[in-house]
Amino acid sequence: MLAFVIQRVAQSALVLLIVGLVAFSMFRFVGDPIDNMLGQERTQADIERLRTTLGLDQPFPVQYYKFLANAAQGNFGVSYRQGRPVSDILMERAPATLELAAVSGFLAISIGIGLGVFTAIRRDGFAANAIMSISLIGVSLPTFLIGILLIYLFSVELGWLPSFGRGDTVQLGGWSTGFLTKSGLLALILPSITLGLYQMTLIMRLVRSEMLEVLRQDYIRFARARGLRERTVNFRHALKNTLVPVITVTGLQLGSIIAFAIITETVFQWPGVGLLFINAIQFVDIPVMAAYLMLISVMFVGINLIVDLLYFTIDPRLRVDRTKAH
Repeated sequence: MLAFVIQRVAQSALVLLIVGLVAFSMFRFVGDPIDNMLGQERTQADIERLRTTLGLDQPFPVQYYKFLANAAQGNFGVSYRQGRPVSDILMERAPATLELAAVSGFLAISIGIGLGVFTAIRRDGFAANAIMSISLIGVSLPTFLIGILLIYLFSVELGWLPSFGRGDTVQLGGWSTGFLTKSGLLALILPSITLGLYQMTLIMRLVRSEMLEVLRQDYIRFARARGLRERTVNFRHALKNTLVPVITVTGLQLGSIIAFAIITETVFQWPGVGLLFINAIQFVDIPVMAAYLMLISVMFVGINLIVDLLYFTIDPRLRVDRTKAH
């Protein structure tokens, strides 16, 4: 187990180093921030002074090393556009994105697993076939189009829900939350559905496929032959073994919810880190862009590492295979 953990941690560290290199490379190859920070009346002396202040006059390896050292401490420099520490800006925007991702992930997992089990158990029923047909919408339509359709129906036509913004928030220490206000909860509904719909349909179809495969196994037939109730067979034996391979995909989908929140936040003007990244691209705010890439990569790698360890823990076959290999 220890060797497995060390191997996965080493792989995760290597991935972060590579992503760090890509993120840092933007400082040299994605525009020149000096042009955006200084006005038209700048002189060559002003340019050289600012370049020295930002550390852009140093060799590439030195800049890269300082970037990694500072990033490990949560210091991503100063925003070229706002003139504030990037870490402070991210801390202001992160609660909005994390709350949106948490609600979307909860909806995707709970509804996806529930509908997947239902459509597997009632696979020949009308309701199951209708759900499978409707689920094609979540798989086929792009996220931005789903968001626009929801806005048109529930905001423009019916006027039930807000079409943009986060609503009123409450400050709890350094965390701003919309969970404690009515407008904040209403503002969460459309973006969370838009962001989680694709993941929900993917999880539902995966659970259905895996459960149908498990229900064909001999031990399920033996359990039914013993006279066990159908509910016990489905939820105690079949579902337990169905969720083992689903954990990996579900974990990665949770990471993608945070990463692909960019589109949803843009459509709904949700004040999170995704919208911050889009604005940073428009103004070539490279420190913010690099910090966003590093933040998303850390989340992806962290979730992937947790999923690997959890999968290794709950699936005894992996432990047996590694024992035989040694």
